[in-house]
Amino acid sequence: MRDTACKDAYYFHEGTAIEAYRYLGVHYRREGEGYRYTFRVFAPRAESVSLIGDLLDWDTGLPMERVTEGGVFELTLYDTRDLAGFAYKFAVTARGERHLKGDPYAFSSRGGDDGASLIYDPFSYHWQDEEYLAVRRLREDKGELPMNVFEVHLASFCRREDGGYLSYGELAELLLGYAKYMGYTHVELLPVTEYPYDASWGYQVCAYYAPTSRFGTPAEFAAFVDRLHAGGVGVILDWVPAHFPKDEWGLYEFDGEPLYEYAIPWRQESRSWGTRYFDLGRREVTSFLISSALFWLREYHIDGLRVDAVASMLYLDYDRREGEWERNAEGGNHDLRAAEFFRALSAAVRAAVPDALLIAEESTDYPGVTAPPEEGGLGFHMKWNMGFSNDLFAYLSAPPEARVARHSALNFPITYAFRERYILPISHDEVVHGKGSFFGKMYGEYEERLACFRVALLFFMTFPGKKLMFMGTEYGAVREWDFDSEAEWQLTEDPRHDALREYVAALNRFYLSSPALYELDFSQEGFSWLLADEAERKMLSYMRHGKDGDHVAVALSFSECEGDICLSLPCGGRYAPVFCTGEWTSDGDLETEGPDHWLRFRLLPRSGVILRRVEEEITL
Repeated sequence: MRDTACKDAYYFHEGTAIEAYRYLGVHYRREGEGYRYTFRVFAPRAESVSLIGDLLDWDTGLPMERVTEGGVFELTLYDTRDLAGFAYKFAVTARGERHLKGDPYAFSSRGGDDGASLIYDPFSYHWQDEEYLAVRRLREDKGELPMNVFEVHLASFCRREDGGYLSYGELAELLLGYAKYMGYTHVELLPVTEYPYDASWGYQVCAYYAPTSRFGTPAEFAAFVDRLHAGGVGVILDWVPAHFPKDEWGLYEFDGEPLYEYAIPWRQESRSWGTRYFDLGRREVTSFLISSALFWLREYHIDGLRVDAVASMLYLDYDRREGEWERNAEGGNHDLRAAEFFRALSAAVRAAVPDALLIAEESTDYPGVTAPPEEGGLGFHMKWNMGFSNDLFAYLSAPPEARVARHSALNFPITYAFRERYILPISHDEVVHGKGSFFGKMYGEYEERLACFRVALLFFMTFPGKKLMFMGTEYGAVREWDFDSEAEWQLTEDPRHDALREYVAALNRFYLSSPALYELDFSQEGFSWLLADEAERKMLSYMRHGKDGDHVAVALSFSECEGDICLSLPCGGRYAPVFCTGEWTSDGDLETEGPDHWLRFRLLPRSGVILRRVEEEITL
């Protein structure tokens, strides 16, 4: 055995590598009349490792040499051919048993039950998005910018007539045109890192460096991102560092024993998902995950990562019964290693790609998720506000008489709205598994639901926080999301649902053109109540403030009856309705009265309006 002095190997074993993908896996370069291919894999407890595949024998292959004390195996081959696209695996022998494994650092994979890795050079794509990235770099603090995210599951967004998947290229054209028309700033993709099981929606990942082959090649995925950037639309990826499935070709017990997963039985496996948790105490696992995050941000120009299932990593008792878990060294239920991992991840991202986003899907009140690491926080740029969404859904599903007692669902979220930097999600998780679609959550007859939908989304789009909406919500999808079939596009042939889509498009565009609705999303200065406690009348009203003194007043009624509303505004003068959910009760602008600047008007049942102080007449 020889021990390399390679700094990449050193950083990998130390847990500080941020580009481990440039060391592990397969890399090739031209040499003389042919190519030099170097394969490396981490398997510390393996008795032997062999490379098998198309370019060799699939049965015996060629033995690899152990080149570091920590357990990296290496093999270098010369070939006159360009072997891009050739399939390979590692045959790992441990405890007398042979395991056929895909390359954890593969840049391309066949996925499915086979999981063979494919030779590919991800650094060869010629990007065309320099102008987009230059603009992005000038806007490192995204807090003062509008952010309206369209969450998409590529496999069910749109399909061919025969039910087959569209290609990355076809999806790029459809998504770009639709996102631009609808007024979305970003597209967020449910995981596209290669996964075997369709019903996992991509959340059971086996290849953390390979775009799924379901829709095309890695180069075609790069072109997908490039195309959206050309149109000014950002791309966010769901990224899953919490757990992985037990498929034989994946990370599961990679060298015959737990390697990427915890060895401690109680910490090893998710009760609900049947997957293995990453061992964040192993330094090579930290290198693997942080390098994966940086890989997508740097090599595929991804604008941000939405980190899945953060709570499952932060809490030792997550999904555990009493007596099934052990406390940390401080006597608490927080996983201290997970917190340190997130701080290291954040530091790496902020240093390497300071204009990219890290977004936490975190469902608890864990402190400081979006606080900087130097202040003791985890360092995420933003966090999903799942409490806001759950409160809103509970209110909408209640009959009118029950909403009086549930009014706090509307006014309570502001009490914690500025503790973190929030994104408000109407996500895929809320329209599946018996929860009903967003439209389906509404109480009442069809016409009542249509009206309530408009008011609820006006509340959603004007409440502090960035926005995220799952595909289908924008036109009032009726059935729950089904990962295995195309979204309900046929509903847009119904004039009522097409009108909902046009309403959402108009609301999105208004949001993008109104700094008061986004500039101070993360500051108490961006919000003030006008009416917070009108529970009996099912009304509320508030103001949103921008940086330069610009402000708008929002008034909403979830009531089944008309009602007068009287607001005391900070500035007197003339106010015009600049956005309405539907019919407006006044023929013109409204004038404030008296020293307290009272503004009086009537709201129709289940309606809402946004008012702005004007010097000249503005009409809808």
